[in-house]
Amino acid sequence: MSRPYPWRPGNRVELLAPGQQFFPAMLAEIDRAQEYVLLEVYLVASGEQSRLWIKHLVAAVQRGVQVVVLFDDFGAAELLPEDLQRLQTAGIRLKRFNPLHWRKVSRNLMRDHRKLLLVDGRTAFTGGFGLTDEFCASSNAWYELVIRLQGPCVADWERLFWQTWRQAHGRPRLKASSRKPRPVTTGPQAGTSEGRLVTGQGVYLHGIKLSLLRQIHRARQRIWLTTPYFVPSYRLRQALIAAARRGVEVHLLLPGPRTDHPPVRFAGQRFYSRLLKAGVHIYEYQPSFIHAKVSLCDDWISIGSCNFDHWGIRWNLEANQEILDPAVAGQVLEWFETTRLDCLWLDPQLWEERSRWQRIREYLWGLVDALAQRLR
Repeated sequence: MSRPYPWRPGNRVELLAPGQQFFPAMLAEIDRAQEYVLLEVYLVASGEQSRLWIKHLVAAVQRGVQVVVLFDDFGAAELLPEDLQRLQTAGIRLKRFNPLHWRKVSRNLMRDHRKLLLVDGRTAFTGGFGLTDEFCASSNAWYELVIRLQGPCVADWERLFWQTWRQAHGRPRLKASSRKPRPVTTGPQAGTSEGRLVTGQGVYLHGIKLSLLRQIHRARQRIWLTTPYFVPSYRLRQALIAAARRGVEVHLLLPGPRTDHPPVRFAGQRFYSRLLKAGVHIYEYQPSFIHAKVSLCDDWISIGSCNFDHWGIRWNLEANQEILDPAVAGQVLEWFETTRLDCLWLDPQLWEERSRWQRIREYLWGLVDALAQRLR
């Protein structure tokens, strides 16, 4: 296990949501690139959005910028061969992480679920974004939150990218001077946020999970969590219940009926009753599928790729940016409070009166989830 990344002061953090806001900002950053662009993303599918990204990446190469792209092989399965060819023909260095193979069996389960856009060693974007049309559709777009990061933590994200690139058996093709991470100097781009990069790879090496549990135990005022796939571990459930019982405001903002994996939602709903009885507030987002992955415990924030489901904790390569800053925490809290207005706030008594069919679905998919945990 690699040594954890340290807390670093002097970062600048900007929240960007939804896709109509963060995608233009990311593409504009690519257009400003002078030396290199690093892109690592899990979910990629051919469509209007991916073609737009390819256009900007190719244009960057044509003006002399070095572009390196890392896609997960499974997550990019819907990227058409002609789109891959456009990237490679333009001179973009491209690797697909852990190509699927019938002989690998369990090794196929390990996926690179991280999301990163990094430009010139100075600006990084992370969150739960993917290069698919679902994130920027005119209606019913997947709702996401992305951060723009500048400061010393950018260098850590770049180091992590090259580690994963080597894990995918890629050889760096940048000039040495371009590969060297260079933190932002104190100046107009320097910020006041303390931050650190935290990673996860496998159940026994999951720093993101351990850090979240530590912050939940330390919380004294508020806890807000949102995740698209809420199938929490026993330790996480117990930590949330304990926090609510000691007087902390605990809020869970979760997907409603609009979700890409309904069985996962039903499996997680089997935990609602006990959480509600302990005083945890649960909201289900109604307008579209909420895909954001954000944690807030007092003035501590974590935003990145990691979901609160068994699959992600067990198999995926994940990465989150943690932030300690009351000002940024206030912005994240405001985002939660605003998003809550579009949610169904579950009433504990009404939840206990839910239909028999709802209870059956929770039981059946909960049984499937429990069996999957025993077989892993």
